[in-house]
Amino acid sequence: MSLMSPAISVVVPVYNEAGNAAALAREIGEALSGRDFEVIFVNDCSTDATLDELMALKTRMPQLRVLSHNHNAGQSRSVRTGALAAKAPVVCVLDGDGQNPPQDLPKLVDQLMRADAPADLMMVGGRRVGRQDSDWKKLASRIGNGVRKSLLNDNADDTGCGLKAFKKEAYVLLPYFDHQHRFMPALMLREGFKVEFCDVGHRPRTVGKSKYTNFGRLFASLTDMLGVMWLNTRARQTGGFVEHD
Repeated sequence: MSLMSPAISVVVPVYNEAGNAAALAREIGEALSGRDFEVIFVNDCSTDATLDELMALKTRMPQLRVLSHNHNAGQSRSVRTGALAAKAPVVCVLDGDGQNPPQDLPKLVDQLMRADAPADLMMVGGRRVGRQDSDWKKLASRIGNGVRKSLLNDNADDTGCGLKAFKKEAYVLLPYFDHQHRFMPALMLREGFKVEFCDVGHRPRTVGKSKYTNFGRLFASLTDMLGVMWLNTRARQTGGFVEHD
């Protein structure tokens, strides 16, 4: 494996995920065994032993890279930090809490990179099956997804799923804002790209606690949705371009 030019970069944003981070990194390595990959954990200024766990693992896992923010900046900024630092043309992201099974990573990558994929397919998003969350959290998510889907027409049933695979060349064209990761299907469509979805598993959290509340997530989603709706009204497509000799 060449760390100078891996085929897949896996980005994992983490904030206070001691007990989850190192185990998740090992699982990612097992899931992608035999493939050319790197794993980038973005430590969002954790105050627990998350960084220590990852640095201890680095000596035994050469594919592992660890980046740390100097200030806590949130999940979307962590995803962006990792994606911009990625050396591979294909970037996968998954949540650092261990609820997204890394075993689903090859499935998303293979769907994105299949031989008969549309040339403008730039992202495959995970769609959680058998979600292991509280009934209240699932209800709030179902309502939020329904409202967003109807207003943005992004065909996404589950933008809250942290598991995604996309091409870096497309990601860098997307407008950035806080909580951007929840609107990536709509933003990809805005740029004229195609997006597909794939059923993935979901596991209960076993260590730590969620960094979001239902009301906090709902308020952010509503305000951000208005912003994405405005962005969509300002989008103009070129239909591609040609360079003249």
